Amino acid sequence: MSDAVPPPLPTPTATALGKFHCPACGAEATWNPAKHALICGYCGTESPAELETTPGGDAVIKEHDLVAALRSQDGKRGWQTERVQVLCQSCRAISVFEPSRIAQRCDFCGSAALVPYQEAKEAFSPESLLAFKISDVQVREAIRQWYGSRWFAPNALGTKAMTDQLHGVYLPYWTFDANVSADWTAESGYHYYVTEHYTDANGNRQSRQVQKTRWEWSSGHVDHFFDDELVCASKGVDRALIAEIGGFPTKELVPYQAGFLAGWVVERYQIDLLAAAQHSRETMTGKLHSLCGRQVPGDTYRNLQVSPHWFNQTFKHVLLPVWLLTYQYHGTTYHVLINGYTGAIAGRYPKSWVKIFLLVLAILAFAGLVVLFGSRR
Repeated sequence: MSDAVPPPLPTPTATALGKFHCPACGAEATWNPAKHALICGYCGTESPAELETTPGGDAVIKEHDLVAALRSQDGKRGWQTERVQVLCQSCRAISVFEPSRIAQRCDFCGSAALVPYQEAKEAFSPESLLAFKISDVQVREAIRQWYGSRWFAPNALGTKAMTDQLHGVYLPYWTFDANVSADWTAESGYHYYVTEHYTDANGNRQSRQVQKTRWEWSSGHVDHFFDDELVCASKGVDRALIAEIGGFPTKELVPYQAGFLAGWVVERYQIDLLAAAQHSRETMTGKLHSLCGRQVPGDTYRNLQVSPHWFNQTFKHVLLPVWLLTYQYHGTTYHVLINGYTGAIAGRYPKSWVKIFLLVLAILAFAGLVVLFGSRR
């Protein structure tokens, strides 16, 4: 990144996209993850989304120069279709959806405190996306099984699982690529052992092996390419849960087409390009230090110094699919996230104090039996 720090990009929000009409009857069509096509809700006609391709037939996924974008803050903006944006005053998520849809509650936290959102400058257009691959039917069954496997969860959740509150959303992400060439220096530590003699508590002469370390200076060089380092740009979801549902296969990204989003809610990014680039650099720097550390010879090392040169830095703005389950249980809000492409699940759930109490009793009873039988020997 350049030394000059540009002003931050405008704060983003979520937006709604325009309708897509059935080529057979003209009714509204929405994206169906099970059939991987736009499906007419009236006559059932399927119409696949059209992808931008190269002459060889490969899908076009564009990368943009990071330094140039940070200097100019230029780039393709907008959603290619008419959209509506609302800001949740509770979780601050900005949602995007079709103008015909009336937002009753926030898809991220369930709050009804939604207000229209107007941005001073349109957001960067998404470059590519992963369309939903896991259908709502699959997700509902997976959630029931997941709850059923949580031993401390109330029994009611294993059967009901609150799946009527399930929503599919596209979350905003930035991806970053970078080449790095780095020299490193460190002190390599080589272990060796010496015999020491001592007198124990009984006055007897004893010996033991004691580890020592010999330190020597070492140096080396690392060349590495960081490919598609993901930075989630959402503020509407739990960051820890997002990390738990695993990665997204970015090699499967397809060029952005508004048709993929028909009938779905999108969150507009709220971590701008500059902040995301800084976060990505910190992550890549940590990984680079680990790569250099693995090159240091010897048994251990200290005082590792890395001098990196970064170049060919590029980025993309992408949308990734996530199913959200938000529900209230005895006055407390719980969230479950499901990776819309791989099906991985992570979430919070209420605990049954009855089950916890019974477990504690069982542990105490077992401990009592151990003490009892031990005392009879």
